[in-house]
Formats: sequence, C-alpha cells, structure tokens
Amino acid sequence: MIKKILIGIIGLIASLLVVAIFVPKDYTVERQITINKPVTEIFDYIKYLKNQDEYSKWASMDPNMKKTYSGTDATPGFVSAWESDVKDVGQGEQKILSIVPDKQINYDLHFIKPFEGRAEAIMKTQDNGNSTTTVKWSIASSMPYPTNLMRLFMNIEEMIGNDLDTGLKNLKGKFDK
Repeated sequence: MIKKILIGIIGLIASLLVVAIFVPKDYTVERQITINKPVTEIFDYIKYLKNQDEYSKWASMDPNMKKTYSGTDATPGFVSAWESDVKDVGQGEQKILSIVPDKQINYDLHFIKPFEGRAEAIMKTQDNGNSTTTVKWSIASSMPYPTNLMRLFMNIEEMIGNDLDTGLKNLKGKFDK
C-alpha cells in the first residue's frame, strides 16, 4: 500500500514537471491611459522615480515601508530601494537604466524578498497632439522552470495588470486636478 502511494506521488510530481516544460516562462504585462496634458509635462513628472510613490499601487500598500535612494533622480543609475514587513511588498530595488526624453524610461526591478527575481519595467509616453499624452507602463519578466508551473494557477496578466491600471489612474488623477 505504501509502495503504491509513493509511486503515485512520484508519478504526480513527474507529470507536473513534464507539464512545466510546456508552460511559458516569459511574460509581459502592459497597460495604458490617456492624460489631458502635454507630453513634456507628463514626462517631466514620471522621469523622477521618487514620484512613483505618489501614484504606484505598490508604494501605497505599506505607508510604513522604509525607502532609501542613491544617485541623482531622473538620471540613469538612480536607485530607489524599499523594505517592508508587508508580505506582498517585501524588499527590493528599482534602478533607472535609460531615459529618452519625452519618450521612454527603462527600469531594472530587483526583487529580494519574499522571492528573488528580476523584471524590466518601461514607461513610455506618446504625444497625441491636442495636449494629450498616452502613458504606457509595462513589466516583463520570466519564471524559471519548474516554478513557471505556477502560471497555471495564477493570472499574472490580471494581477500585475490591475496594479498597473491603478497606478496609471492615480497618475492621471495627479493631472486632472
């Protein structure tokens, strides 16, 4: 009986590992919003990483989180680090990799706790004319084998997408006053 249970458990684990081979490892989630302000005004605000504390959903999840900064904000190399006792916030840092004025900011996200990981975040602005700007915010990462199996049980597109939507709506609210 015990032998049959062990064989069943081993068979289940082996099956899950085979399934994980076919589950995508990489993902990208992107959301956008249009704001009734000129691109320069919007970009001059979002290029400052510290300003994300004013609109990012993640920054609002723990008002007591410890934040530290190094470098010159709004320039490549600037790092914003956070540490929180709130499990969904954890510990990590975000670094500005590059800036194309009035167009795009690239970030490296390094998650330390509760899980180690890296992601690339991009904020793009598009001048729509008539003093309106579309802001696109995306996050791309990957889940290594066999942890990519978790993608079958969690909707990353919805989870991260909802947080990006909240952040973009908060950002728009900063300019709609």
